[in-house]
Amino acid sequence: MASSAGLALCGQTLVVRGGSRFLATSTASSDDNSFFIYDCNNEEKTSQEDKGEDGPPFAPESGAILASTFSKSGSYFALTDDSKRLILFRTKPWQCLSVRTVVRRCTALTFTASEEKVLVADKSGDVYSFSVLEPRGDGHLELGHLSMLLDVAVSPDDSFVLTADRDEKIRVSWAAAPHSIESFCLGHTEFVSRIFVLPGYPELLLSSSGDGTLRLWEYKTGHQLCCCHLARLQEPAEPQDHKLDALRQQLVYTQQLSFQHRVWDVAFEETQGLWVLQDSREAPLVLCRPVDGQWQSVPESAVLKKVSDVLREDWAMLEGCARAGASFSSLYKATFDNMASYLQKKEERQQQQREKRRQSPLPGPSGQAKRARPGRAAWTC
Repeated sequence: MASSAGLALCGQTLVVRGGSRFLATSTASSDDNSFFIYDCNNEEKTSQEDKGEDGPPFAPESGAILASTFSKSGSYFALTDDSKRLILFRTKPWQCLSVRTVVRRCTALTFTASEEKVLVADKSGDVYSFSVLEPRGDGHLELGHLSMLLDVAVSPDDSFVLTADRDEKIRVSWAAAPHSIESFCLGHTEFVSRIFVLPGYPELLLSSSGDGTLRLWEYKTGHQLCCCHLARLQEPAEPQDHKLDALRQQLVYTQQLSFQHRVWDVAFEETQGLWVLQDSREAPLVLCRPVDGQWQSVPESAVLKKVSDVLREDWAMLEGCARAGASFSSLYKATFDNMASYLQKKEERQQQQREKRRQSPLPGPSGQAKRARPGRAAWTC
């Protein structure tokens, strides 16, 4: 799995990640310009030295960050990398609390609402829980899918674990008994890339997919409320019933934002700001805010300038992500028309049999093929 550049924002704490590194800073203009910078590659070297291991030499390409997230309050931050590690941080002040090993490379992670556990989903379809209160405790297997997991979320009351997989499914499981499934949210026709429980609407789930749709669900019942086709953004969404009309208006197309460079990731502020990370050394970050009902990029603020300056100086952190790219193309499944293939092969077999019959000699009266005999000449005087 290739790492991708990403943003994470909680309160006034902003994290920008790329490759094996991330930097964290405050977006508050009153705070100082200090940064916390962490490199997973350095952690690998330190771990080998501390343990006195004589294993294989350290590979500089390892340690690429695959996923990261804040806890609800922003007090904790966690990431997973391609060296199969879960690294837990305290953010106030920043401090690495633990480095734990996971079974397989992970695709997504989230904290429980209580912030007592972090849930980690991996490419084999399993979800493990790791204690935050005991930061060096081993992981515990919670549930499993038969397909690669792409995202995991929890309900605001920690009652349900929601998982999204490559096989178009969203599964809602009881957290206290993950083998007990409450519902499935079915309707997507391609992999489900992201799921998100809406703030202020704890019973509603928003999902995105490789089928190009954004869907709204009552996840406890698996009932789909709304489907928005992103390829037809200027058309109204397709309502499934007449409930929650005010909320559904938020899913109707209102504006399209265009940027000069490829967008890697976006993150919303609680104060209605939108941070955009893009593939440009000259302008790596853009900050947008609503002005008279329309989102617009704001002039470069002091906070935006200080973060952008650091990214420009350390562009190598993101440059590898620019080469690798964050692509979902590998998640699409190849389709095969089995019936057409079967009929084609059947026709080929029948054609071969017809050719054999044409080339074989005809059978004689005794049921055996006649043999050609040399001709005899008759002479008369």
